[in-house]
Amino acid sequence: MELVDVAAAVAAELAHRTPPESPAACLDLTRTLAAAVDQQESCLAGLIGVVDAAGEVQRWGLPSTRAWLRSELGLRDQRATERLILARQRHRLPQVAKRWAAGELSQGYAATIAAAATRLDDDDCATAENLLLDMVDQGFSAGTVAAFGKRISEVIAERDDTENPDADTRHGYTRSWLTSTRSLDGGRYLKGWLNAEDAAIFDGTLAALAKPAGAEDQRDLPERTAAALTSVLAGGHAATKVTVICDLDTLTGTDTPARLTDGTPIPAEQARRIALNAGVSPLLLASGNTPLYLGHRVRFATPGQRRVLETLYPTCAVQGCEVPGSLCEIDHVNGWALGQSPTDIDQLALCCGWHNRYKHTNAEHIRISRTTTGRYLYHLHPPPRRRSTITSDPSLWSEAA
Repeated sequence: MELVDVAAAVAAELAHRTPPESPAACLDLTRTLAAAVDQQESCLAGLIGVVDAAGEVQRWGLPSTRAWLRSELGLRDQRATERLILARQRHRLPQVAKRWAAGELSQGYAATIAAAATRLDDDDCATAENLLLDMVDQGFSAGTVAAFGKRISEVIAERDDTENPDADTRHGYTRSWLTSTRSLDGGRYLKGWLNAEDAAIFDGTLAALAKPAGAEDQRDLPERTAAALTSVLAGGHAATKVTVICDLDTLTGTDTPARLTDGTPIPAEQARRIALNAGVSPLLLASGNTPLYLGHRVRFATPGQRRVLETLYPTCAVQGCEVPGSLCEIDHVNGWALGQSPTDIDQLALCCGWHNRYKHTNAEHIRISRTTTGRYLYHLHPPPRRRSTITSDPSLWSEAA
């Protein structure tokens, strides 16, 4: 902490200094300062790596480390992604990390090699590290190294039968994730993991669309699934319906899970969110599950209400969240369960799926206010900061560091 404070103080002083008039002096100073900045980036990657591995940003109400880098540090998406990749791959690239920290390798080269290693298993990662460092030593530009590194990733990605889970998988199986990489011919590689809840939605939406179109349909399942996903993204799935079966108690606030028609369980909270954002057709059953009455379709949040909300909420109601309102879920500001609170327009807001779930499980970390235009604003209250004990004695700085 002492060293970081000193570095910050020196940086602040340098930023206010007027550059020398001598171009030659500026050239030399630029080289020296750039090397120092690269070494600081090496330290920064280590710090971000600890934050990312521990999932610390989740306690602050942020969906990912990348989102934290964008909102907290004000980084553009590309820069945030670069720093996150460096933080996650640093431990897998020991030679790169050593040379980077020693000032023998620029941050640009380190980022290029780390990006090439993201989709490689440990053995391939070590091989790629040696190859790319050899290119650096031979004087190839960062762009050339990046092009070669990109090709390494694509070759490995095509080996579906030998590809191993990457670093994102090791985050655990409770969070869904998806990576997307453009190929040289303009296509795109997709790879990811969906938890049980999201997988149920995925299957319920795409399963029917991915069925063979007829006897002449010679496409295999992966091809049909890709076509189904494209149809959904293009809006051609408007007629698709997902049936969720649940007890009345589930909609009134109990923890009894719902289920899909194939038996896949759906958490009660998710079932209530689906009911709020979609139509509900009540089916009354007698003993033995004998159908007695199929009620009329009831909209809990009407299309008209959604249009009004989309004019009020260009983005998610959470302050700082940039998810467009058109892609958000309808959220009942004060909580919702069937029959317990009205679905009135002045009690609704638009909230992205991640923050909608976070709001219901971390209500104590959210403060809600309302603007003069009638829009609700959700303010995230992060948990208390952990205090660090540091020494102010300069003689102990190295020990404290």
